[in-house]
Amino acid sequence: MSEAFEAFKIADDVYWVGAIDWDVRNFHGYQTSRGTTYNAFLILAEKPVLIDTVRSPFFDEMMARVASVIEPGRVEYIVSNHAEPDHSGGLVQAIQAIRPGKVLASKMGRKALVAHYHMPADRITVVGDDDTLDLGNMTVHFAETRMCHWPDSMVSYLADREVLFSQDAFGMHIASAERFADELSADLLDAEARKYYANILLHLSRFVDKTLAKLGGLGLPLKILAPDHGPIYRRPEDIENILASYARWSAQKPANKAVLIYDTMWHSTAKMADAIAEGLTAAGTKVELMSLATSHRTDVATQLLDAGAVVVGSPTLNNGILPSVADVMTYIKGLSPRNLVGAAFGSYGWSGEAPKILHAMLREMDIKTVADPLRINYVPDAAALRECREFGKALGVAIGDFCNDAR
Repeated sequence: MSEAFEAFKIADDVYWVGAIDWDVRNFHGYQTSRGTTYNAFLILAEKPVLIDTVRSPFFDEMMARVASVIEPGRVEYIVSNHAEPDHSGGLVQAIQAIRPGKVLASKMGRKALVAHYHMPADRITVVGDDDTLDLGNMTVHFAETRMCHWPDSMVSYLADREVLFSQDAFGMHIASAERFADELSADLLDAEARKYYANILLHLSRFVDKTLAKLGGLGLPLKILAPDHGPIYRRPEDIENILASYARWSAQKPANKAVLIYDTMWHSTAKMADAIAEGLTAAGTKVELMSLATSHRTDVATQLLDAGAVVVGSPTLNNGILPSVADVMTYIKGLSPRNLVGAAFGSYGWSGEAPKILHAMLREMDIKTVADPLRINYVPDAAALRECREFGKALGVAIGDFCNDAR
């Protein structure tokens, strides 16, 4: 094990022993432009416990950090809060190296770990709500948080130090040498937490609500909020802020903002998009104009988090829509955004199916369409561009009415 890696103390007897992934840029379709961390934690109680592990290529880094403060064989327990491989990938190796007395996971966690790693089910002790783990001089409490964000998800709470280990909830993808949120800029934290929620948890918002209500009902005093990705929260105002942000994002209240996404073949649809954006702006609607030639699906989803409308455009290609537009629409559909209105547009040569297809896709996603599809044949002339502008203005009025009705 490398002596370059050391544990980082986050509270009395509690250490971060995770790994920093500076290079990852794709997380199952999510663009992690700033890398990420895989957070694991070590509690140095009379009976030491390791909370979560790391992605398998980073196992040696984690073990080196553990070994910097304790002989790994002294670790009595390993807790798996979440079975996704970026947090359990090093589990089998850790069991072999440490030989803990118990490995603990939720009921669904055991099922997932057995399926992932083909380990014997009786090797894993199931814990759930109201269960505790006696560490001799400290106690860990467990609470299941199913579907926030996998069926196996749970949180662990070290009452003696008021530390909540929250697995993927309240995390974000940032690789940094700083371990605490207050060591990073507030704007960066908000941007990355927002991106994380929009791309990972948006479609699970009702379960996020249940988790927030459950944690609130437990009345846990919190000095430290420690997620499995990104920085750790230690200031009361930062903890309050991320909890409030989750409550706000899960509500998905519409705002007078339109996300206008499109791709273009010979720039005709791009000209339409510019004119529609002008009309939306003239109607008092904030516009985020996103060409898919330069905007990633991750950023589109993030912009939708605080929007009231999605307007999507594509020229017709082979009686269908451009692949880039299909990609983003499939991605958005999986995230199941709520409380949006929408509209479709596009240029065409001789058939013009694309706007109709997009209109139907919006409806399939339970996005209320507030205008018929706008189609322009070949290159839009001055009259066509005026039509596009008026289309945008009408959309802006409809979006404003929708937002007012939702208040």
